[in-house]
Amino acid sequence: MSRQIKHYLGDKDVQIILGTLLRVGVVVSTGVVLIGGIIFLMKHTHQPISYSDFKPEEAKFSSVAEIFKGLKTLDGLAIIQFGVLLLIFTPIARVVFSIFSFLMEKDYMYVLIGTIVLCVIITSLYLDVAH
Repeated sequence: MSRQIKHYLGDKDVQIILGTLLRVGVVVSTGVVLIGGIIFLMKHTHQPISYSDFKPEEAKFSSVAEIFKGLKTLDGLAIIQFGVLLLIFTPIARVVFSIFSFLMEKDYMYVLIGTIVLCVIITSLYLDVAH
C-alpha cells in the first residue's frame, strides 16, 4: 500500500509568503514610481511650475486604460500612476493569497471572511466610493 502524503503550507510558511509578497510589492512599486519620477523630471526640466493652479480633475491618467496607454509611450506620469496602482494592488494580492491558503486548510469561515473583504475592496475601487 502506498501512502499519500499531503503537504499543506504551515502557518509559518503562509506568514513568510505573505510578508515577502508585501515587501516585494512595496519595493517594486517604489522602484516604478522612482523610475517614472526620473523620466518625468528629465522630460519636464524647463517647464514652469505653478503651485496656485493645481487642478486634480484635469488629471491626465485617471483610469487604468489611460495609464496603460501612457506606459506604451513611456510617459513619466503614467509610470508613476502605475507604481501607485501596484502599491494599491499589493494588499489585494495578499487577501487573494490568504483566501487560497484558507481554502487549502479547509478553513471555510476565513475563506468567507476573506472573500467578503475582497468584495468590499473591489466594490470600493469599482464604484469610486472614496472620491
